[in-house]
Amino acid sequence: MKSIYVGNLPLDATDDAIRTLFSPYGMVDSVLLIFDHPEGDMRAHAFVEMDDAEAAQAIEALNGRRFGEQALEVSEVRSQPAVPRRPH
Repeated sequence: MKSIYVGNLPLDATDDAIRTLFSPYGMVDSVLLIFDHPEGDMRAHAFVEMDDAEAAQAIEALNGRRFGEQALEVSEVRSQPAVPRRPH
């Protein structure tokens, strides 16, 4: 199973719309849609989980593709080593 980062989503994006966007490339195991507002700008991004081979096809096909008015940023999530937290 691969985790895929999907950035630059329009603010009206939904879990179902993202699932529909990725489904031609294979079975979508999960979608996590996140809205945040760093530095005052509202942004939307998501994480999609798919089978490894299907994820690679989806990434290649969807990176840079327009979704709504925006060009998507689609890439594989690379695991990073955990950073120890300092006590407050």
